[in-house]
Amino acid sequence: MSGITLIGIIIIAGFVLGELVDKFNLPKVTGYIIAGILLSPRIAPFVSESFVDHTKIVTNISLSIITFSVGGTLSISKIKNQGRQILKITLGESTFAFLLVMLGFILLSPLLLNIDDATYMTVYIPLSLMLGSLAAPTDPTATLAVAHEYKAKGKVMSTIMGVAAFDDAMGLLLFSIAIAIATPFVSSQDIEIGSVALLVVRQLFGALLVGGVIGFIFNKVSQHLAKSSEGMMITIIIGFLSLCFGISSFLEVDELLAIMFMGFMVINFNKKQKLIFQLLERYTEQLVFILFFTISGMHLDITVLGNVFLVVLLFVLLRALGKFTGVWVGARKASPEVKKYTAGGLIPQGGIVIGLALMIKYNPVFSSISDEFINIILGATVIHEVIGPVIAKLSLKKAGEIEK
Repeated sequence: MSGITLIGIIIIAGFVLGELVDKFNLPKVTGYIIAGILLSPRIAPFVSESFVDHTKIVTNISLSIITFSVGGTLSISKIKNQGRQILKITLGESTFAFLLVMLGFILLSPLLLNIDDATYMTVYIPLSLMLGSLAAPTDPTATLAVAHEYKAKGKVMSTIMGVAAFDDAMGLLLFSIAIAIATPFVSSQDIEIGSVALLVVRQLFGALLVGGVIGFIFNKVSQHLAKSSEGMMITIIIGFLSLCFGISSFLEVDELLAIMFMGFMVINFNKKQKLIFQLLERYTEQLVFILFFTISGMHLDITVLGNVFLVVLLFVLLRALGKFTGVWVGARKASPEVKKYTAGGLIPQGGIVIGLALMIKYNPVFSSISDEFINIILGATVIHEVIGPVIAKLSLKKAGEIEK
């Protein structure tokens, strides 16, 4: 079957399954992932492995748009308005989730995973480090859908939204550091602390430099476009995002951190920032999400998922424990309701973590652990997107912020 026919099937199947699960009050992203699983080569014989392997360009562009939007939440004025309390909670819940998952997997993954020729240094430590970094981000759309449905308002709800706006950025930063540290481990290089530290610094500051320069040029170019040229603006946005990703890849610096910083430059220093992010949300979000999450689901090997179910469950439990502990620590001076119930709205997870997992899948350096890594992340995402809205509703109800 031709590639263009399969793309049509992917879009229609993702849309239909998304609308179907929406009828059961589940996030549409869950339907997209289920559609992808049903279209995976192991279930759908008309889909070839080579087709799935060549979807990298689609997922990279989609992920660039999503990451750019994450950078668009980092408005300096918004950070000032949210106050120190939100930042303390964000730092607490993301850091504790990272540490608990990382340490838990360093201790238990050798007992739960059966990987050929695996050692602590070449497999279990880098795998644990990367899984820990992906415990930080939250998908706020599921909680937001619950809030809209039940007209939830109050301190807990506003705190959840404030934290969720920043912990994706925190997750990206942790992931960039984790990749820079893990790379010499899995590539069997001679590991020296100095060289690892230099690689981390190069990855981070190189990405900030690329994102800053591309963002500056984009801001200058976009100022000369007429306000009515929405189609032209979308074209320029996609072009610059692709350029930023490509240059970062060529220079071997972190692509997503560069794009996130480009979003930061636009939201803070571009007079048309509202128009730019509104256009992306209005015209590209639905299509990007369907393509991105459905293709992500096609990478999920359900035959392996049964073998890693306990590992997926471990990830879910350790992450939840980290979120609740981190909120409790970060919200020490907040109201009792915020301290008790904010973490319940931070359980849903999807979006950015799936894209980061796919980047590992596409990177040949991590071929020894990529299959286990993506199955753990996608398996946990399905669980998080199913139970997340239920826990969010219960938390908001107990906080007294859902209208009877």
